[in-house]
Amino acid sequence: MENKLKIKLSIADRVYPLTVDPSQEEGLRSASKKIEAMIKQFEENYAVRDKQDVLAMCALQFASQVEQKHVDNAIDGKQTQERLQKLNDLLLDYLEKK
Repeated sequence: MENKLKIKLSIADRVYPLTVDPSQEEGLRSASKKIEAMIKQFEENYAVRDKQDVLAMCALQFASQVEQKHVDNAIDGKQTQERLQKLNDLLLDYLEKK
């Protein structure tokens, strides 16, 4: 475990000790802060019974964002492919006329 960092992240009033690569530290700390902010938002806006409910809602929120990006990328990829095909067809038509 050379060049590893030992860090502690606090999420939902619990401390999680982790051993990570230095390149991961900033991302993990940022994610931890986002989770804490989301927990606070859910607790302020909804009647939440316990931290497990809030954490489940956070997990659903983050997972849905990732899945939506996959869906959006798939749609964008298809549209890009269609545009490229149209450009290719135009180029072929132009070259055939020469």
